[in-house]
Amino acid sequence: MSIYVVEPGTLIKTVAEKLKEYPEIKPPQGSEFWKTAFFKELAPLDSENFWYIRCASLLRKVNKFAPIGVNRLRKFYGGRNRRGSGLNHSAKGSGKIVRVALQQLENAKLITKTEKEGRKLTSEGKSFLERTAYSILRK
Repeated sequence: MSIYVVEPGTLIKTVAEKLKEYPEIKPPQGSEFWKTAFFKELAPLDSENFWYIRCASLLRKVNKFAPIGVNRLRKFYGGRNRRGSGLNHSAKGSGKIVRVALQQLENAKLITKTEKEGRKLTSEGKSFLERTAYSILRK
């Protein structure tokens, strides 16, 4: 069963709920005040679930684009830096949020770090995503 059959938003929400059961994955202290990029004005409004949603999203992106590093993941979570009357530029998202979330997913043994390539899903992580996708399809 492929995770691409399920709608990404539904998959990410369901995976985020299941990640709350992992003791290794929890929001760092003070993360409810962190902005997700320097050009943002406010922290995420759904601060209780934000960390789990970002971890679930990272899990899906690592599965799709593996092997992948922090810098390329920052580009996915970037956006438009509006510079007043000047031209807009693209900007990257927060590296600390991506890095800490990946480290927590590594501790939960869902992803693994490869030498000089980036991070990949472990067999446990892949089956976790596929089981979740299958349970969504059965509903």
